[in-house]
Amino acid sequence: MKEVIAIIRPNTVSKTVKALDVVGFPAVTMAECFGRGKQKGYFSANLPEIVDIQKIIEEGEKEGRFIKYIPKRLISIVVDDADVPLVVGIISKVNRTGSFGDGRIFVLPVEEAIRVRTGETGEIAIGN
Repeated sequence: MKEVIAIIRPNTVSKTVKALDVVGFPAVTMAECFGRGKQKGYFSANLPEIVDIQKIIEEGEKEGRFIKYIPKRLISIVVDDADVPLVVGIISKVNRTGSFGDGRIFVLPVEEAIRVRTGETGEIAIGN
């Protein structure tokens, strides 16, 4: 079993969850989170390739375009090892715009899963 964790834009959560549900992965966990990447919270569709980051930060703060942390959503889904490429592919396809802030996907091993209500363990407990 693997846990797929995706950090994505808030406006893509519904579309992502629906796409996962359509292919048989209805069980997801979602949480609000905040973060930033290489652009350090600066958001602009026209970020130049070669930049003076300090200058951008100073100008962005003056113009209100700089925030320390950008609102994101964290989606977690535990799947069989064989399903990881499908799940990662769906999340990537739905969320890829080619712009800064599209998100990150992490895949982690899961040693055990236990359904509290029934005591079921292993793959049967993940519900997919």
